[in-house]
Amino acid sequence: MMKRYSKTVAQQCKYYEVDNIFVYMVETYQNGNITVFEKLFRELCKEARKDFIDFLLSEVEPIYWREILKIMV
Repeated sequence: MMKRYSKTVAQQCKYYEVDNIFVYMVETYQNGNITVFEKLFRELCKEARKDFIDFLLSEVEPIYWREILKIMV
């Protein structure tokens, strides 16, 4: 399979056939698929990564912030 890098949110939503890639990423993490989450995060472009962090801090329960942020760094 071809590696995907620097993709926008819209491109990722279309490719993975989801309405919101950020929700999908968080659900993937919560289901214990850490490596899949890491792969999805690496595929995002710089601007989309910033948007994901904004989403994380505003929409996700604080209990998951620390764990997810550790994985992203």
